[in-house]
Amino acid sequence: MRAISITEPGDADVLQITDVEAPSPGPGQVLLDTAAAGINRADVMQRMGHYPPPKGASPLPGLELSGTIREVGPGVEGWSVGDEVCALVDGGGYAEQVLAPAAQLLPVPAGVSLVDAAGLPEVACTVWSNVFMTANLRPGEVFLVHGGSSGIGTMAIQLAKAAGARVAVTAGSEDKLAFCRELGADITINYKEQDFVEEVRAATDGHGADVLLDNIGAKYLPRNVDLLATSGRIVVIGLMGGRKGELDLGMLLRKRAAVIATSLRARPAEEKATIVAAVREHVWPLIEDGAVRPIIHGTHPLDRAADAHREMEESGHIGKILLTP
Repeated sequence: MRAISITEPGDADVLQITDVEAPSPGPGQVLLDTAAAGINRADVMQRMGHYPPPKGASPLPGLELSGTIREVGPGVEGWSVGDEVCALVDGGGYAEQVLAPAAQLLPVPAGVSLVDAAGLPEVACTVWSNVFMTANLRPGEVFLVHGGSSGIGTMAIQLAKAAGARVAVTAGSEDKLAFCRELGADITINYKEQDFVEEVRAATDGHGADVLLDNIGAKYLPRNVDLLATSGRIVVIGLMGGRKGELDLGMLLRKRAAVIATSLRARPAEEKATIVAAVREHVWPLIEDGAVRPIIHGTHPLDRAADAHREMEESGHIGKILLTP
């Protein structure tokens, strides 16, 4: 089969189309014929040599995909050859055929195309596990997500609004902020021109943010803590702005607040299965009702994966970028 391999750590051009042996499903696994694969920042970090795959995972990039079940491994129940699904995987998504744990499969939601469904597993699992299972966002709370026009951001806006929260976002252009408003964002902040701490405080009569989803890390840490409301929760899911920052523990104590750092890829299989089950129970009905939808910026053919990565790194996109075999 054809797959995208990382020939060496480096820029986008190290992503090369190669012929590799097609995998076979083992116990608890299925083999998918890929319809599309989602691209994530984690893939870019892996390509650069900063985010190696977990032990036992495919060395090929790609953490989510959609497709049709080609083979079913021993012990798999509830899924059959020919089923159209999307999946959260540990790696290997940039390929014509992909192994996926059966416990990390999701049916393609009604009303969503098979290709567009590739943009759902990673963002839905990331947002639901962090914003709701970990930070316990509640109706009426103020929720801030940095990078509101990203794949994570567009899903977070929709799920938080569906949960009855007041949603604030940061983004880098008026076009992106306008799109966030269309999705339901109440407070929109151009981080290139405005201070998000001042803007959120002004819009909330000084209350601040109850829950904050952050993929920046060190660069925003002091201001994120400053913005937290009493009993507020920050969930850090990325380090685009660095790994080490200054944390004011005294301010955390006064606010009875929390800073939590999590990742999805390295979680044990049992935890991922629990998250996927929760997403199927809580998020899929919202998608099928039309309250939440995948936001797809565009697609690239598999052999143009380097172009897709360059597009992501330029940060001009809104929503998800997909690869199609």
